[in-house]
Amino acid sequence: MANRHPKGLYLLFVTEMWERFSYYGMRAIFALYLVKALLMDKDLASNIYGSYTGFVYLTPLLGGYIADRYIGNRKSIICGGMMMALGQFLLFLSAWFYTDIPLSKPLLLAGLTMLTIGNGFFKPNISTMVGQLYKPEDERIDSAYTIFYMGINVGAFFSPLVCGALGDTGHPEDFKWGFLAACIGMIIGTIIFQTLQNKYLVSPDGKSIGVKPNRQREQMETTEKEGNGWGRLCLLGIGEVILLLLFRYMGADWIGAGIFSCCITVPAFIITDQTLTKAERKHIWVIYIIAFFVIFFWAAFEQAGASLTFFAEEQTDRNILGREMPASYFQIFNAIFIVILAPIFSTIWPWFKKRNMEPSSPTKQAIGLLLLAIGYLIIAVGVKGVEPGIKVSMFWLISLYFVHTLGELCLSPIGLSMVNKLSPARFASLLMGVWFLSTSTANKFAGILSTLYPQFDEQGALIQAKSILGFEITNLNEFFMVFVISAGISSILLFAITKQLQKMMNAED
Repeated sequence: MANRHPKGLYLLFVTEMWERFSYYGMRAIFALYLVKALLMDKDLASNIYGSYTGFVYLTPLLGGYIADRYIGNRKSIICGGMMMALGQFLLFLSAWFYTDIPLSKPLLLAGLTMLTIGNGFFKPNISTMVGQLYKPEDERIDSAYTIFYMGINVGAFFSPLVCGALGDTGHPEDFKWGFLAACIGMIIGTIIFQTLQNKYLVSPDGKSIGVKPNRQREQMETTEKEGNGWGRLCLLGIGEVILLLLFRYMGADWIGAGIFSCCITVPAFIITDQTLTKAERKHIWVIYIIAFFVIFFWAAFEQAGASLTFFAEEQTDRNILGREMPASYFQIFNAIFIVILAPIFSTIWPWFKKRNMEPSSPTKQAIGLLLLAIGYLIIAVGVKGVEPGIKVSMFWLISLYFVHTLGELCLSPIGLSMVNKLSPARFASLLMGVWFLSTSTANKFAGILSTLYPQFDEQGALIQAKSILGFEITNLNEFFMVFVISAGISSILLFAITKQLQKMMNAED
């Protein structure tokens, strides 16, 4: 009985499940909507996809900051849920009027804006609250985040089936029903959280969690006395502008420049806080270093919503029992594998821990990067020598998703747990936002890298070929090998510094 998780975990599980149903349902049909209904080319669709998913994981910085200082986790989650439901409804309207481009595109932009801001309030705060259900030394925290992560993927499993079946029918006018289903899912999740939060969201000693801001009043006063507030905020703003212009000069678009500059200035703002102790700084540096490597994981993993969707659409044999499966359905395989494997992983880590064999958090994440590289190596082998227009067995894509799921379970829930353990309480949600900032940067990179996907005409001739680091990508094998190399090198480097990171994690004042 003592090993049972608190009921609040399952409330957060269900709430996150519906939010992810909404997000992944929309994501499953989003790129297809841009190409098939709004008739955008793949380069533009990939860039929009990367910018949107990048912003989705950038705004948690703002939401985490506001929750930590002013309104608390619960209000942030409810506010974010309502905004995301509105955003999905605006996408529904955009798809309703898809033939009226001057009206459809502003509705699309408004919907994406509401989704990104709403996610900023929702995402870091619900993740932070999982850790607040337990005492800091509780050995169940890694398992709790793995169970919570399974909730994410239960939603991700059903959403492409529902939203894909309703929206990806081959008829552009049907995309609206997929977006409407995503809207309804978000409404359901917000209502469940609002109804049950007071009953189940309590700490181990029975106190309500997430009601008050994480930064206590006396800590705020200390920060202000030490000159740690407005002056540093002004320097943050100046640094942001300088880096924004620098990245823009280097060739990034405005959205990418904004994301990349935030990836430097915000972590610098936190680490220079004068109230941090020596041990706290070391702990935060571990979060930053791991977050850097995580960028390479998600930049490759998030091809699922762009280039891998194009690959499923164009060069994957999707016939099952005489019927062709929609390309959007392939995104359910990752979720299926998560739901199957997450309970196994949630028991594996405690089993290893009891026998003093559990890998450190950095080691687990290095393993995750290695598995990602192996997944892309599998599909690179599968498409080697395959001519354009020739469809390969779905076995290759499904195998990639299976191996990537193993890597994801080693990296993502463990990362959430690590941030919760290492973050000073007064920066809990903000540092969770920094963690998601790495995902934001990765998603923008994912969109940029997706534009390297080679395109061919109906006769199989190469329409365009783009280069990376001077190497021209002319076929699918070369395209997938980009991710094998980047993830493989990242994994080796992270393995090399795991012992030093572990020492920093154990640092005490």
